[in-house]
Amino acid sequence: MTCEPEVLQAAEWDAWSAHILRSFGAEEPPEEREVMRDLSRWERGLVVRDGSEIVGTAASLPFRMTVPGGSPVRAAGVTSVSTAPTHRRRGVLRSLMRRQLDDLHEAGEEPLAVLTATEPAIYGRFGYGMASRKVDARLEAGGVRLQLPPSAEKVRLRLVDEPALVREECEEVYAACVPGRAGMLERLPGWENLALLDTAEQRHGATALACVLAESEGRTTGYARYGLKRGRDERGVHAGTVLVRDLMALDPGSAGALWQYLLDLDLMSTVHTGSLPVDDPLLEMADDLRRCSPVLRDDLFCRPVEVGRALASRAYAQGVDVVLEVEDAFCPWNSGRWRLSGDESGAACEPTRDAAELSLTVRELGAAYLGGTSLLSLERAGRVEEIRPGALRVASAAFRTEPAPWVPHRF
Repeated sequence: MTCEPEVLQAAEWDAWSAHILRSFGAEEPPEEREVMRDLSRWERGLVVRDGSEIVGTAASLPFRMTVPGGSPVRAAGVTSVSTAPTHRRRGVLRSLMRRQLDDLHEAGEEPLAVLTATEPAIYGRFGYGMASRKVDARLEAGGVRLQLPPSAEKVRLRLVDEPALVREECEEVYAACVPGRAGMLERLPGWENLALLDTAEQRHGATALACVLAESEGRTTGYARYGLKRGRDERGVHAGTVLVRDLMALDPGSAGALWQYLLDLDLMSTVHTGSLPVDDPLLEMADDLRRCSPVLRDDLFCRPVEVGRALASRAYAQGVDVVLEVEDAFCPWNSGRWRLSGDESGAACEPTRDAAELSLTVRELGAAYLGGTSLLSLERAGRVEEIRPGALRVASAAFRTEPAPWVPHRF
């Protein structure tokens, strides 16, 4: 076995998909399989074979991602990475990552690669840094009270039992939210269907997916998709759970009205949401954070494929002019000194022979790229070195962004 990745052929998709599911110990309902078949870009898929057997897979998707400053940047969404349990520690994963990044570099179209990790510890050695975090929250429906903005009183709520009927309204809200937060991905055609899948596995014992719309001044300003899971406590008292699939809102009033609706549903004692931004307004509206049980988790991992283009593609919170010494053992074309100069209006980043002022690896650069991880905190963890006194604090402040980065888009 040579571990040489090859491009996936269209006729191999079924075998490729079956290998991925087996590697993750998962099953794929027929309806989800059909959606994923339509969304897959097989020409961007890679396979490693041992004879005729597929033993490794990886793929990428051509997304456009919001970066600090609000502009969309082309980013390769890395997905479907798997290795057969019979072929661990034989270089399969490394060969796939090597070929994928080489292909992206050669194509020159996507200066960034991003992924969400099943096992976060794996990808640091390939230059991916944790660029955003998310919050998993379980709100006590009877214990949490929300301080709603006055505008929430003007919001009208409309319940829809069949979410597909309001697909367009929800997608318009999602699209309007994308430019406002770094890390958000524009929908590729057809991906709105994935958000509406409602298989037994996704329900976790809950009812069919429902949707409630927030409307204000004659237009849709938010939505929440959710299911209800009935239950009782040890006394026999109803204690069900609202499983929130996703919630998007264009303004604080709409967000507050939607969360209040979910907390007020009859016979439900808990509202569970698996992915919130770390600065979600819900956490500020709630009067008792302890009764929200927030848990911090990793979200998006980011890696510059082309350091110069990636850094020049975003804006910076304040003026910055700094020389970065970047180490990238896996993609050596990025290694060297780069002068980054920019502000809120844009930036430039070019190779330079000037003396380095900060030293870091591409992994730290990826972690800081979306503004959710500060260079200062990375320096305190021993992962960034300040060479010129004062350079770190200025650069760290310039890289930060608000609101916090977040990616609610599954891929």
